[in-house]
Amino acid sequence: MFRVMFHEPRIPPNTGNAIRMVAGTGCELHLVEPLGFDLSEPKLRRAGLDYHDLASVTVHAGLQQAWDALQPERVFAFTAHGEVPYASIDYLPGDVLLFGPEPTGLSDDVLADPHITAQVRIPMLPGRRSLNLSNAAAVVTYEAWRQHGFAGGV
Repeated sequence: MFRVMFHEPRIPPNTGNAIRMVAGTGCELHLVEPLGFDLSEPKLRRAGLDYHDLASVTVHAGLQQAWDALQPERVFAFTAHGEVPYASIDYLPGDVLLFGPEPTGLSDDVLADPHITAQVRIPMLPGRRSLNLSNAAAVVTYEAWRQHGFAGGV
């Protein structure tokens, strides 16, 4: 399935919502440290409800450690400045869907990483800064899953 990656997430409920989303889709969630919270925080646990045991969540000490563990063939970095619309990509199982921290997004250093296949955007009306992190991840994950016929879903 697909691998959702949050690089240095800051807001516990966003990660909690993502835990619930990956549990519901069969995707993996990869969190790259440093995190802006402790994984046992009540706000994170509440947002994820009882889905923590149903979700595949891995914490990596840094981005290089994540690359070493995942050995990704394709990494799509989601940024408001991306040139490629998210719905124009033919997603493949194993793809990494990389999202940056709230409120700054992915840094220029991360966007320049040689593992990045493309910088991708989710269309929005002009003058809007960005979508909520967990909402953006859900939009893209469900598009990727849709392209594969919602494999395993009911």
